[in-house]
Amino acid sequence: MPAVRTPTAIDHLFTEAQRALDTVFGNPPAQRPYPGQQAADVVMQAPARNHAAGLMRINHVGEVCAQGLYFGQAAVARDPATRQHLLEAAQEETDHLAWCAQRLRELDSRPSLFNPLWYAGSYSIGLLAGLRGDGWNLGFVVETERQVEAHLDEHLVELPAEDLRSRAILAVMKEDEARHADHAEQAGARTLPFPIPSVMALASKVMKGVAYRL
Repeated sequence: MPAVRTPTAIDHLFTEAQRALDTVFGNPPAQRPYPGQQAADVVMQAPARNHAAGLMRINHVGEVCAQGLYFGQAAVARDPATRQHLLEAAQEETDHLAWCAQRLRELDSRPSLFNPLWYAGSYSIGLLAGLRGDGWNLGFVVETERQVEAHLDEHLVELPAEDLRSRAILAVMKEDEARHADHAEQAGARTLPFPIPSVMALASKVMKGVAYRL
């Protein structure tokens, strides 16, 4: 039996680069069915369609950021169980990324022009969080997911009433985000100290303002 080759630092570098390219420029497939398929794709007037597209572009950016955050954290996670938890969460976020991208196409729109910047910033934050230790690593997961849950609730209110497809997508995403946060808490997440949650919320507000238009 041939010897199993141990991955080198260069191998890991190429893996992380490929993940970034797939997230930002690729079209990663979802492993689960598209939730919007069960809802009628209603033709909306231009203002409503553009508003829905802006909200779904924000959600697509959120999934780009989640991928960057989780992959950055997983790259330096010390405990294999924590690393596996992060990679499993990232896989479900890949489903969200694919669903949001599909909905944007259905709305005759596009992802954010700043996705490379969003990914790079989130990956850097993930690395820094991971270097603090697995408890803080998981704490960032909890805080991130709770904030995402809150903005998904806002979008479910703000979406045009007739946009049933986007609503179906966001409803599944919200369930997944809540489960990720619960699992991270059960795995030993630490509560992030002030002012980190407030800084995260401010950064998210800026991102949403830009991504809605660009």
